[in-house]
Amino acid sequence: MKKFNFRKVLDGLTAASPVGSSGGGSGSGAGGSVHPGGTAGAAGTPREEIQETLTSDYFQICKTVRHGFPYLPTALAFDPVQKILAIGTRTGAIRILGRPGVDCYCQHESGAAVLQLQFLINEGALVSACADDALHLWNLRQKRPAILHSLKFNRERITYCHLPFQSKWLYVGTERGNTHIVNIESFILSGYVIMWNKAIELSTKTHPGPVVHLSDSPRDEGKLLIGYENGTIVFWDLRSKRADLRAYYDEAIHSVAWHHEGKQFMCSHSDGSLTLWNLKSPNRPFQTTIPHGKVQRDGKKPESCKPILKVEYKTCKNSEPFVVFSGGLSYDKPCRRPSLTIMHGKAITVLEMDHPIVDFLTLCETPYPNEFQEPYAVVVLLEKDLIVVDLTQTNFPIFENPYPIDIHESPVTCTEYFADCPPDLIPVLYSVGAKHKKQGYSNKEWPISGGAWNLGAQTYPEIIITGHADGSVKFWDASAITLQMLYKLKTSKVFEKQKVGEGKATAEIVEEDPFAVQMMYWCPESRIFCVAGVSAYVIVYRFSKHEVNTEIASLEVRLQSEVEDIITPEPETNPPFPDASSQLPSLKSLSGSTNTVACEGTMKDSIPCLSVKARPVRMPPGYQADLVIQLVWVDGEPPQQITSLAVNSAYGLVAFGNCSGLAVVDFMQKTVLLSMGTLDLYGSSDPYQRQPRSPRKSRQFAAGLTELSDSPVSLELERCKSPTSDHVNGHCTSPTSQSCSSGKRLSSADVSRANRRGPGRPPFRKAQSAACMEISLPVTTEENRENSFSRSRSSSVSSIDRDSKEAITALFFMESFARKNDSAVSSCLWVGTGLGMVIILSLNLPASDDLRHSEPVMVSPSGTVLTLKGAVLTFACLDCMGTLTHQPYEVWRDPHSADDGDKTRKRKLVMHSPSSSQDMGDHQFAVICSEKQAKVFSLPSQTCLYVHNITETSFLLRADVVTLCNSVCLACFCANGHIMTLSLPSLRPLLDMNYLPVTDMRIARTFCFTNEGQALYLSSPTEIQRLTYSQEMCDNLQDMLGDLFTPVETPEAQNRGFLKGLFGGSGQAFDREELFGEATAGKASRSLAQHIPGSGGIEGVRGAAGGVIGDLTRARIALDERGQKLGELDERTASMMASAEAFSKHAHEVMLKYKDKKWYQF
Repeated sequence: MKKFNFRKVLDGLTAASPVGSSGGGSGSGAGGSVHPGGTAGAAGTPREEIQETLTSDYFQICKTVRHGFPYLPTALAFDPVQKILAIGTRTGAIRILGRPGVDCYCQHESGAAVLQLQFLINEGALVSACADDALHLWNLRQKRPAILHSLKFNRERITYCHLPFQSKWLYVGTERGNTHIVNIESFILSGYVIMWNKAIELSTKTHPGPVVHLSDSPRDEGKLLIGYENGTIVFWDLRSKRADLRAYYDEAIHSVAWHHEGKQFMCSHSDGSLTLWNLKSPNRPFQTTIPHGKVQRDGKKPESCKPILKVEYKTCKNSEPFVVFSGGLSYDKPCRRPSLTIMHGKAITVLEMDHPIVDFLTLCETPYPNEFQEPYAVVVLLEKDLIVVDLTQTNFPIFENPYPIDIHESPVTCTEYFADCPPDLIPVLYSVGAKHKKQGYSNKEWPISGGAWNLGAQTYPEIIITGHADGSVKFWDASAITLQMLYKLKTSKVFEKQKVGEGKATAEIVEEDPFAVQMMYWCPESRIFCVAGVSAYVIVYRFSKHEVNTEIASLEVRLQSEVEDIITPEPETNPPFPDASSQLPSLKSLSGSTNTVACEGTMKDSIPCLSVKARPVRMPPGYQADLVIQLVWVDGEPPQQITSLAVNSAYGLVAFGNCSGLAVVDFMQKTVLLSMGTLDLYGSSDPYQRQPRSPRKSRQFAAGLTELSDSPVSLELERCKSPTSDHVNGHCTSPTSQSCSSGKRLSSADVSRANRRGPGRPPFRKAQSAACMEISLPVTTEENRENSFSRSRSSSVSSIDRDSKEAITALFFMESFARKNDSAVSSCLWVGTGLGMVIILSLNLPASDDLRHSEPVMVSPSGTVLTLKGAVLTFACLDCMGTLTHQPYEVWRDPHSADDGDKTRKRKLVMHSPSSSQDMGDHQFAVICSEKQAKVFSLPSQTCLYVHNITETSFLLRADVVTLCNSVCLACFCANGHIMTLSLPSLRPLLDMNYLPVTDMRIARTFCFTNEGQALYLSSPTEIQRLTYSQEMCDNLQDMLGDLFTPVETPEAQNRGFLKGLFGGSGQAFDREELFGEATAGKASRSLAQHIPGSGGIEGVRGAAGGVIGDLTRARIALDERGQKLGELDERTASMMASAEAFSKHAHEVMLKYKDKKWYQF
């Protein structure tokens, strides 16, 4: 017996009732349009209820991994034994990197900038010092590091920290010039303090400034070198608590570095000088050099240079020492780029960098400061890059960086994410991308090789595509939560380079980044790739493994919707769909595509924004341009940016729309099939019954859209609405051109004024990258409301005011039932608009594939119009069993394969997805989601089965129909930060979690969902954040993440020899515990710093891996880890002791009993 769920029908009726009323009015019945008010129709045709397998238990949100370069870096640290690198940032983040695949992101809750990082070498821990004067101890022995302890200084600002190798006492210098000592195990301040006034001479009248350097002598751990900003250096004896020696220099100190023998140290200064000091004669430096200063002829001191911000002094056993420093360049070369200088003997090498240097570290073979250092590489942290220089080769080549830190090479403008794509794609893309590898890298292995990483259980292929401001597109292998670049495509190569100074006279509509990628559409099965650019063009690419040399085909499309108050022909005399043959312009040769560029002062018309290359172009293997389609200027008005894009390889069609209308192009025949204003697409089915001419007062509004009057909308209401033409769910920045996005009515006089605008400033603003867009959430002025993130796209009267510019917001090719009560599916194009209207266009393709290249394709209106509340975002189609139906596609074949004869040229088409039967059944479900609600229609009856009003107070930015656990659901991301999933087809809420407030446009434009419960967005201009909304993946995440800590033996110290041991100082005998412990030094003032226990607990820290603090840590942590078990252990021990006592007593009694008996008496 068939089941019928009457409760769901009632739910559908109640949810649909307000929408049903809005769908009424004069046009509700026209053209077979059906409104949700007809939900009760479902009761007349009961269906077998689809068994939905997904429940809320399948969903959980958590961040998985962050890729890219750490945004705004500030600090750098390296563990020479574990070989892992840590980078701190201005936003309080820490990224820890090891071998490829080992990449961990953690964040300080305070968000304070990281000033300095210090590894506890080979102990699996890290100390961070932050700008809020807090110290934190991070446990790296777990896959997700956590804070074990924090210490917040209340009265002093932290300026410098130093942790000696194998010590548990951290030296902390402050802005007041004092030096405090912190116990790393307990994170409690020692009572031992080196006050600034004790360190300097009593006769000194001025404050020495903040502590800029702290380090213990390599020769004697009981001596501490303190560097003060004003040029004072103090060599402090920790045992006797007095200064052994003091040195003064008249230039500010930036950094200090020891010679490994502990007899000399080098300072870098603010005048670009390096001073070398000897402990035996501290009165003056025995060597002063200004490496980049010009030598004066009269023997005077060389002229001063820019400050040397950091110097490192590293010795080698078999060669001269290395002196590496940043800064110090001459002032007379203001345009020189930031540089790192390497001095090796008499040779000076200057390495120029692309970005300012934040910090650098020299990597050495030994962790012991009193041995020959043997440097082998320099890690240079730049503001936007990470470079490692090989010191073992004389030309100092850089290592090839295995991390995906060049995501931001050009700002990211859009992203797409594909999980579970065909497995052959990744090796194919890699093979064509590998041919572009650069030469000249070091042949050594990448030196940051710590940690461990395995593939984990998740094995399906994943690909991320990023579009960039310079027109480049990057394909990334994102499988198993890693990221590796596969292939880079430069879309700007199809256009002529713009000569400098020509911008005014040409038709460009954006001043900067004219090739910025705005939207991308990729069909992995057919390997067709399509790009929409900010300069109103679309490029269709086909994939080939063979290089070709060919001309680029191009078409020009004129998209214009009539402006009101200009007399236009009556609708009857201008049929909306003219005969297709009249709409097929011949394929243009490129030579004629730009010869109509207007001179200054004349009106631009019928000219594209960019010039396509007219000559044959060499196209390497990979994606090759098949067709370029450009929108042209119309009567002095620039083409509007593209807001929606769809391609279908089986049909051979590409469709795109903007706020003027829709264009459909046959990319096989290279012809324009349709170019039409949105208003004309409705024909007689327009539910708003809009008239093609003024006056406005004669217009009839649909009931549901007149709820808001013309009076100013309150701020609270305005704040929760969505944009009218920014199209943030999709992909374009709102043009500021008057005709498209302003709310004002244009009179004919206004139009003529606009036409006379001439060659001044282009009417579009700069095409901003997603990385730099910001949103102004509170809106007050009318102008801000017009271009802000928070105005209404569809609910306010302004939407109807600009209905002549109704944007196309979603497009979808599908085998579907185009009209009510069709008996069979046919090829369709579903069109969604910014007013929530869905128009279905019928596609009449040639009957046989042989005729596809010769017979014209016909596009005609089906008459079907469906309505939703809010701009349409996405479409999907389910078969009668509730399985997601794949769009038809052509199986990929190489268009330039050498063995292709006439017989093999026949296309292989897949019209239905393999999972569903060839027979689509007698009905299907259409899933349509707008920025406000989701609806499921039954086709061909066009009955609205289910409605879910997703949000009333906000709007959706992104919605995708995705597969998860062999089922299907609708995933939504809302502007208020909520991530939601709905079951299909019943639209039951499965997940609703407040995940991420949308604080800027970058997140809104780059957020996307994909199959298997994964999603991503650009968390900063340089980083991609991936997350999962699948409970299963959350559970398995620990197995997929890399281990930061691996057990490694600390290398043994070199044998110092008898004489060195005798005369080399008493470093080994120094007992810090005795000196700094509470018994000797007492307790520090409680008001000085506050200890805060960490939230991370001790999980994962299973004792140190050797070294001085190993045994103590092992014992202490073993106790802490067990927690409650300690109590049980105590009880068990007590009971054992009691039973042992009882046994002893009993044994004693037995002994006394038998003491005096002979053996034969037993």
